[in-house]
Amino acid sequence: MAETERILVIKLGALGDFVQAMGPFAAIRAHHPAAHITLLTTKPFAGMAEACPWFDAVLIDDKPSLWQPAKLIELRRTLREGRFDRVYDLQTSDRSSSYFRLMGKAPQWSGIAPGCSHPHANPQRDLMHTIERQREQLAMAGIAAVPPPDLSWVESDLERFGLPHPFVLLCPGGAAHRPGKRWPSERFAALASWLAERRVGSVLLGTDKEAEQLAAIRDASPQAVDLAGRTSPLDIIALARVALAAVGNDTGPMHLIAAGGCPSLVLFSHESDPSLCAPRGKVTVLRRASLTELGEADVEAALARLLDGL
Repeated sequence: MAETERILVIKLGALGDFVQAMGPFAAIRAHHPAAHITLLTTKPFAGMAEACPWFDAVLIDDKPSLWQPAKLIELRRTLREGRFDRVYDLQTSDRSSSYFRLMGKAPQWSGIAPGCSHPHANPQRDLMHTIERQREQLAMAGIAAVPPPDLSWVESDLERFGLPHPFVLLCPGGAAHRPGKRWPSERFAALASWLAERRVGSVLLGTDKEAEQLAAIRDASPQAVDLAGRTSPLDIIALARVALAAVGNDTGPMHLIAAGGCPSLVLFSHESDPSLCAPRGKVTVLRRASLTELGEADVEAALARLLDGL
């Protein structure tokens, strides 16, 4: 009896990148239907990974540094004991590439690690959008088709949130260390009030770290429902299915929302390039050199066009 093929997929983060890897996840499973497939990821994505239908096991990478030799040894032991026949490195970072050597007798490897069996041999790869880059990487490893992922498996009890109907999702947060990627909170508050005047509710999404920002928007527009720190990634996908539309900064939750099929308006400054990383789906991009230059009227007009097209 032939031994079951053992596959390792590496995707450590961040949230937007994890979402954009869902198509490749599904494609890898379809290409290896009988294999035992393990995902190596980081703790913030473990719950979502375990809920996905594409993996048989999930391993957590604590990303040990060179100054943590005991943890590095433990990671090496875990990777070697996996006895993987093939690795799809979808992170393609210096860290994930270093695991090629850490595994000792290297398996077949799709990625950019020097000496790997299935390199993504395109010197322009860093100038490609994440989705096209991963699609080409997998094609070079023998996986020709990477369709958008089917997210029909996602389930969530939305009744507990007491949602208004109809509603638009607002995502005013973003990485704290990159404030230039955030449209001003007071403009999100004005947008929530503009929606309320049209009898459309606003549902605010964000983490615990963004609770103060979301509370300020809710105070300025009391009709808004504040879900700061209350939603999982699966909740956000489920919310996206029933929302009229979404407006948000270039932040991870907007990738989840777009993947859920929600018409989305994503706000970009020149701190990031939508041609390389914008969510895919029913997505409209508004971009200014600085988001302080993006007026409320511009966003309202773009959102009105989205809503009129539904």
